[in-house]
Amino acid sequence: MAIIITDECINCGACEPECPNTAIYEGADEWRYSDGTSLAGDIVLPDGKAVNADDVQDPISDEIYYIAPDKCTECMGFHEEPQCAAVCPVDCCVPDDDRVESEDDLLGKQRFMHPDG
Repeated sequence: MAIIITDECINCGACEPECPNTAIYEGADEWRYSDGTSLAGDIVLPDGKAVNADDVQDPISDEIYYIAPDKCTECMGFHEEPQCAAVCPVDCCVPDDDRVESEDDLLGKQRFMHPDG
């Protein structure tokens, strides 16, 4: 499952640089699938959705840091645990119960975004 940042976030920014997928953004910042990944141009996501990786996506939150769920792999393929949760001083990086993904799904998403490594 993806990780979400709850509204208890104090906007400290500790989580953002820890994300190996560049899936964490400051509130109100736009994001792209291509940010911090090998994705570029027209792509088909693992869930079958066609997008352009370089197109700007709307912020998920205007007030607090947020995680783009299509890019979150819970750090699978990089670390033993989600790094955002490990560094969060207020424990607001938690599993998203509405977006349950298996370990195989998360590793597949990681390989899709980073095929060379």
